[in-house]
Amino acid sequence: MFNVLLMGVLAAAASPVMDALPNKPVAVDVARYTGTWHEIAHLPMYFQRQCVDNITANYTPGPESTLVVRNTCRNQSGKMDESVGVARPLGGVSGALKVRFAPAWLSWLPMVWADYWVVDLDTDYQWAVVGGPSRKYLWVLSRQPDMDRALFEGIKARAAQHGYPVDHLKMAAPLR
Repeated sequence: MFNVLLMGVLAAAASPVMDALPNKPVAVDVARYTGTWHEIAHLPMYFQRQCVDNITANYTPGPESTLVVRNTCRNQSGKMDESVGVARPLGGVSGALKVRFAPAWLSWLPMVWADYWVVDLDTDYQWAVVGGPSRKYLWVLSRQPDMDRALFEGIKARAAQHGYPVDHLKMAAPLR
């Protein structure tokens, strides 16, 4: 029994997440963050299964320090899908938000709010990386509809150092 327990502890200690650099949100100037972002890549998510390309997120100021989040993508039939939600500050660090796409009347339920952490950000706000404490999701965003391959590889390498499973990234836009 002790050997099984010891093996479990050793396996957990050797896991990539345990060896990763800290995963935490960065400071964000929300006014500079607003506007349109193009998705370059993401970890596969159930709610994005219908999206094939032209994936964007548009953030506009909302009431009481919130952001209105408007996500769009082209689906497999060629039509544009849209989801509108709201993001609210989590407190402490400006890059830590909670986002909800469920109807407002459900906003009292904690489970309708998801973590939205800006975990890496260009100083000129030309690209951003969004994740969360679980490292189960990740989005690479750009102000442009494509991204330089060397820049993307650097972003991907930093995300890997923070424990994100970047080998599973799904490309949503071209690299140049």
